[in-house]
Amino acid sequence: MAAISCHSVLPSHKVSFSSSSSAFSSNLLSHSARFSSASVSSRAIRGRILCQTSSATSTVNGTAKTELKDFLHISDFDKATILKILDRAAEVKALLKSGDRTFLPFKGKTMAMIFAKPSMRTRVSFETGFFLLGGHAIYLGPDDIQMGKREETRDVARVLSRYNDVIMARVFAHQDILDLAKYSTVPVINGLTDFNHPCQIMADALTIIEHIGQLEGTKVVYVGDGNNIVHSWLLMASVIPFHFVCACPKGFEPDAKTVEMARQAGISKIEITNDPKEAVRGADVVYSDVWASMGQKEEAAQRRKLFEGFQVDEDLMKLAGPNAYFMHCLPAERGVEVTDGVIEAPNSIVFPQAENRMHAQNAIMLHVLGL
Repeated sequence: MAAISCHSVLPSHKVSFSSSSSAFSSNLLSHSARFSSASVSSRAIRGRILCQTSSATSTVNGTAKTELKDFLHISDFDKATILKILDRAAEVKALLKSGDRTFLPFKGKTMAMIFAKPSMRTRVSFETGFFLLGGHAIYLGPDDIQMGKREETRDVARVLSRYNDVIMARVFAHQDILDLAKYSTVPVINGLTDFNHPCQIMADALTIIEHIGQLEGTKVVYVGDGNNIVHSWLLMASVIPFHFVCACPKGFEPDAKTVEMARQAGISKIEITNDPKEAVRGADVVYSDVWASMGQKEEAAQRRKLFEGFQVDEDLMKLAGPNAYFMHCLPAERGVEVTDGVIEAPNSIVFPQAENRMHAQNAIMLHVLGL
């Protein structure tokens, strides 16, 4: 895994942490309770989520662009904003679950979706979510643009900005998402880079809150490669206080500068270890991902040898305790990083987690568009 300097991709401004997560959790849980009892008032929810937000603007290539409306790293935002987005996700999810299809804030809007890396979940969750809220999403696959090869990223950004209201991109190099945001005059959402995956971790946070009641104060243990998922968990830990542990083989630790940044924030307890059995003790959530991501498949056989002992199996989950949930960002290689029995166990919340990609992303899109 190529190390990327977190200092080169994160803003230098300090963030303030001023929101009460307990109030947020109570609010979210009350939404869930109302939906579960089939007594959701779609009119009341719709009224709450119609409120408008305001923000400052800057100029990009002579065109006004809203400040801080790109969604590139979770740590670009303060605690209050992250919790507000998650609360919004719960409200819009409850509205959609109620069957109400009259909330159409994206009506008349279009989103360009750039996929240098293909993905079922990212495409379907963004495209469906944008459609359900009234918008039209345009899929641009690897052969449609060949960004950086057939056409420079800065030119792609400026052209798509003139056609669309928002751009989502799932790319390899993190610099590509930074360049898109730099030259775009509309909001850019990071659908994944080799460095981080903020939309996934927002969906994960929503899932944890739904099942545990809150993210704050929980123990989340990731077992596997110190990859882009881990980096986003570390960025979340620099904003929301919880206990995050990454258990990985030697040589596969997450980017050292990102770890140090999360620790220096002084918000959460951060541990990096090579002992998965000790790491999972007392975990609220045990989290796994594939050992060889897209672009690393030629290393798969070698990684299986090096990652021996890091499979999340029934014995490891027993060490975590009977109340520990299992999460996986999918796709999973059953029998490799996780056993079939763990994914199919009652305490697996993998599929609610996958569903929440759409709901978290809907809230992110609402936020970046100021709706």
